[in-house]
Amino acid sequence: MLEAAVIAGLTSQGVDALRVGVLPTPAVAYLTGAYDAHFGVMISASHNPMPDNGIKIFGPGGHKLDDATEDRIESLVAAGPGLRPVGSEIGRVIDAEDAADRYLRHVSKACTTRLDGLTVVVDCAHGAASEVGPRAYRAAGARVIEINADPNGLNINGDCGSTHLEAIRAAVLAHGADLGVAHDGDADRCLAVDANGDLVDGDAIMVVLALAMQEAGELASDTLVTTVMSNLGLHLAMREAGVNVRTTGVGDRYVLEELCAGDYSLGGEQSGHIVMPGLGSTGDGIVTGLRLMTRMVATGASLAALASRMQTLPQVLINVQVTDKAAAAAAPSVQAAVDRAETELGDTGRILLRPSGTEPLIRVMVEAADEEAAHRLATSVADAVSAAG
Repeated sequence: MLEAAVIAGLTSQGVDALRVGVLPTPAVAYLTGAYDAHFGVMISASHNPMPDNGIKIFGPGGHKLDDATEDRIESLVAAGPGLRPVGSEIGRVIDAEDAADRYLRHVSKACTTRLDGLTVVVDCAHGAASEVGPRAYRAAGARVIEINADPNGLNINGDCGSTHLEAIRAAVLAHGADLGVAHDGDADRCLAVDANGDLVDGDAIMVVLALAMQEAGELASDTLVTTVMSNLGLHLAMREAGVNVRTTGVGDRYVLEELCAGDYSLGGEQSGHIVMPGLGSTGDGIVTGLRLMTRMVATGASLAALASRMQTLPQVLINVQVTDKAAAAAAPSVQAAVDRAETELGDTGRILLRPSGTEPLIRVMVEAADEEAAHRLATSVADAVSAAG
């Protein structure tokens, strides 16, 4: 329904619509440039259920739109339609039958060695990776066991994929697989589980890839870009390896902005959005999975061994409801509570207060060397925020 509505709107304004079918968000970004299109449109709910489907627009070259362009689009929508073309001036619908194959040829560049002998479970989240994900991994030589790869338009992200890892953990253990990779509905994320069923999150994946790229001389300026939510363990692992870490606000768009501003080659989020500008203009879960498996084969090491270069510190997150986010965060009593906690933590932990962008909440995040201290200090700061809010 949404696809038909988008196509009708575009063609009614004289725009030709190149229909690529069900493909991941990064495929649309890539194909926008590959087809030399003026822009690309992705219909996606990301990691959310079907009712949350929306429209994501890419500009020329497959790059995300800046704020000014988004504001301009919103103003045009609010103004309503103007004169419409008629007759031969309306747009055409063209089915791009080679779209999936072109995208698969593109992602194959991420795999610099054959994956023969590697067994991987792939959770497709009943989403956009359901066909092309297993095809990409099989083409690289891996033995693929796919789960949650039967989309019907309603079951996307339903208790599966990168936000529900129970199924992939069970499948990895049941099949004795070397690893599992879990995508979200539009396949711009990748989380992994090792052969023991233990989570390898976006932070650990970034550490593995950063070390691989540093070794190959491909980590531009020896720098990794990540967000303020990345675990302190990532920072400690990178410091030990001599890798600089640039930190941004939460959201892959901010990671992308920093990557472009500094001409860096790797960035991402704890949630599994991993961006390598040399391989695409946005996060690509399939590319991430291929690079992770390439590193396993190249080193002969298990995923657990590779991920062990980062020791994740206990992290506690408390959401505190407030009436005035700015006032609560700036309250002297809150600052005093934060100062006390930071003094106790020293260099062995950190505290982050982050107002929610969509809800009347302040998120209190504490990382510490042990879980008891993290809970205790997070509760202390959260109580101060609640009293001030």
